[in-house]
Amino acid sequence: MACQLFALSFDANDPLRLARFWAGVLGRDLADDPQDGITLLPSDDTGFRLRFLPTERPKVGQNRSHFDLTSTFPEDQQRTVARALELGARHIDVGQRPEEGHVVLADPEGNEFCVIEAGNNFLAGCGFIGALSCDGTQEVGYFWSEALGWPLVWDQDQETAIQSPLGGSKITWGGPPLMPRTGKQRLHFDLAPPAHGDQQAEVDRLLSLGATRIDIGQGDVDWMVLADPDGNEFCVLTPR
Repeated sequence: MACQLFALSFDANDPLRLARFWAGVLGRDLADDPQDGITLLPSDDTGFRLRFLPTERPKVGQNRSHFDLTSTFPEDQQRTVARALELGARHIDVGQRPEEGHVVLADPEGNEFCVIEAGNNFLAGCGFIGALSCDGTQEVGYFWSEALGWPLVWDQDQETAIQSPLGGSKITWGGPPLMPRTGKQRLHFDLAPPAHGDQQAEVDRLLSLGATRIDIGQGDVDWMVLADPDGNEFCVLTPR
């Protein structure tokens, strides 16, 4: 049985401020986090937690992953953009073309996200967080499909996407060329072993799929840090 995507974690210089921003944008509730951070709980069974963990490192360069927020009507897109700006977001330019319908913003700590125009068929039915859109290879899409037990819902021209069998947000990878690495990723996955599972057995399974062990200075902790085939860090938690 595959592990569970327990959370997407943000490294944050001010975790409470960033959590409050995303709580306001997404309409989610705040909860305490056992790792001295802040958590936003999912709104339904198809979602995953968002965790905001303290760091002193400044953000450097563009993130390799970002949210694509969906819109049902043009007015929805306008309202989402206006609400995000009111909460502390700002417009940014990442090379988007004027004819493209999505709006590119950054949260208060500079993490990029897009508000997608209404009528996007690829994200239809995926919920408000339509996708976590990632910079990554076809190989890493295959890896995460196997790691999470989520089927591929797109595999064309080295672009891949997976989605939970329960539905909800997609995770997508855009294929080469990849952006240069700028050190430890600002966002990372936290995985939970299957219920009543064994952490080491799950780590061994992920290593067999192409993950590698890495040291990010975590010290003596009860979770394990690995990297996927593209070098993106992720954590395997103790069974919950």
